[in-house]
Amino acid sequence: MLSVELHAHSALSYDGRDPVELILEQAEAVGLDAIAVTDHDEIDASLEAADRAPAYGLVGIPAMEISSKAGHILGFGLDEAVPPGLSYETTLDEIHDQGGLAVIPHPFQESRHGVMARISRDELAMGDAIEVYNSRLLTGRANRQAERYAASRNLPMTAGSDAHISEMVGQAVTRVDADERSVDAILDAIAAGRTSVEGKRTPWRISFRQAAGGVSRRVRNSVMGLFQ
Repeated sequence: MLSVELHAHSALSYDGRDPVELILEQAEAVGLDAIAVTDHDEIDASLEAADRAPAYGLVGIPAMEISSKAGHILGFGLDEAVPPGLSYETTLDEIHDQGGLAVIPHPFQESRHGVMARISRDELAMGDAIEVYNSRLLTGRANRQAERYAASRNLPMTAGSDAHISEMVGQAVTRVDADERSVDAILDAIAAGRTSVEGKRTPWRISFRQAAGGVSRRVRNSVMGLFQ
């Protein structure tokens, strides 16, 4: 079983803090086998991480977190960025057109762009897998809802730290029964449901710090934009 981090953000995300190097160092330090950097509507840092990962003994999965009209969708195994602002179904199609895997993160948490505020339960099942454990949820209710839903639809389950600072990488991992240590084998095993999830909740102080840091960066970027 491989230990895989499927939800982590770099400084390229508007609310991320750390460069790829620190993320890979943390992933190596906590004993992960593979990691996907999933920046918001950006893929360059993830492609860099995938390229540099072998030097850290890791499999790097190119990925991103896409802002569809319905909410956030994780795309894995991508070669290029999927544009934001598309419909839920079109975003899934764009991921699949690249041969990628579409995972729906924190679907029942509306305050963090969960898709269930805007789609039906049948539409949710169009995803290839459901993130049923997200470390950054302040209570376990939305995670439990996601797990019950995935079980009722026999959908593959994943976990993710949703780390926005490098120290939180590895808080939640997906154990993947892959045939080999490669991107394709890992994604094939996830699609087949050969996964289990484990993790612990991000301490609320760190969640608050991450959120506050994201707000500060957005304000700073907006101010800088006025002078460009």
